[in-house]
Amino acid sequence: MAGVKYDALNQVYNHYLAEYAPKTNTKLDTHKKDELKRVYNSIVKLNKESPLAIFDRSEEAKSFAISLKENARSFRNSVISTESDMGESGVLDHKMPYSTRPEIASVKYLAEENATPVPPFELEVARLASPQENAGKSLPSGGSIGLRPGAYSFDLSINDIGYEFQFQIRPEDTNQVIQERLARLISNAEIGVEGKVEEDGQGNSALNLTSTQTGAPPDRSLIFRISDDNTSQNSGIVDYLGLDQVKQKPADALFEINGIERSASSNTFTVEKQFEVTLTGLSPSPDVTTQIGLKGDVDSLAENIHSLVDSYNGFLDNTFKVSSDHTRSGQLHSELSLMTRHYAQDLESIGLTFDEQGRLNIDDEKLKTAASSQDARKTLEPVKDFANSMIRKTGQISINPMEYVNKTIVAYKNPGKNYADPYTTSAYSGFLFNNYC
Repeated sequence: MAGVKYDALNQVYNHYLAEYAPKTNTKLDTHKKDELKRVYNSIVKLNKESPLAIFDRSEEAKSFAISLKENARSFRNSVISTESDMGESGVLDHKMPYSTRPEIASVKYLAEENATPVPPFELEVARLASPQENAGKSLPSGGSIGLRPGAYSFDLSINDIGYEFQFQIRPEDTNQVIQERLARLISNAEIGVEGKVEEDGQGNSALNLTSTQTGAPPDRSLIFRISDDNTSQNSGIVDYLGLDQVKQKPADALFEINGIERSASSNTFTVEKQFEVTLTGLSPSPDVTTQIGLKGDVDSLAENIHSLVDSYNGFLDNTFKVSSDHTRSGQLHSELSLMTRHYAQDLESIGLTFDEQGRLNIDDEKLKTAASSQDARKTLEPVKDFANSMIRKTGQISINPMEYVNKTIVAYKNPGKNYADPYTTSAYSGFLFNNYC
């Protein structure tokens, strides 16, 4: 029963995230025990002190609370990623990698801040790593399936592990119904093969299968194979749908680093344990290369601050976008405005100013002058202070997004004699389930 409830919660949560807020998972979404304990203690304190209230239960209020929490989490992760470390090093010390041709290769810096950086290198991409693709037969979508009703099965082997898939064909099933049923059956198994039904716009459809793994296996030509020659139920579906028809064999990525040819099974790989390179396109010609390296101190400082500013403006824009008469977004904007006014004068001296909507603007010349100064770390210290305040604020918002939903206070807790209860957080959880289950 617990597993069923957990699966239901996952479905509800994913539904709302897809509808109301972009959800991107990063390594910052995993936490240590002491971090989780701090969050737990914060929630207990919040529930202990929050008054009893009736919340606005409109769809606008629900979507606002959910999207606000997720946007705050995303913004907080972005700020922490930019800062890298909130100790002695931070947004002012974080090294920034660069790629002269992002359409060919993007890059992330993996090494510690005090690591000796490797020199820039030239990259030429001849081929991207590709998955295995099986393209099924194109059949009339609404046509009756040409197999008798009954129980069918087929075997799919991947990475030397075999799986048997069983399903039923009913008298009323059409080609597309069976194709979609098998696409879900294979994809939901999460064994490394994704199924998708493709339509040609002329009333025909085909079931295509693609491996999630890329690159040629070391001891065989294919990543997965499908057959129903020796299956336990009725056979014939593999040949009928063309599930074993290989359209594209898997292949390794081919590239050169400083003129030396290399290969990789994935389009993402590391170089000298410092750079994580992701290939995104092919070099247009052998004499056109992509240079990858680390930006200079001044450029790195400016880039990090630009990243922080873009994240802040994006968060502000998202809160405006979902605000309505059913929310207290004005309260949030007032709180943010009060916080920014505290840093406005110091930030303005290095080229960062707030406009009437509270968005941050950058004077690049003024910023580069500050970043080039002899005591740049001290001059740009207000940026780090501002970033720290945003991390604290978004942490508060993530724990209690219900603070910014319209509500009517019914009763206050008895001072000194109150106790912890799950009221506030369960109200938020109720928004996830209400009108969905």
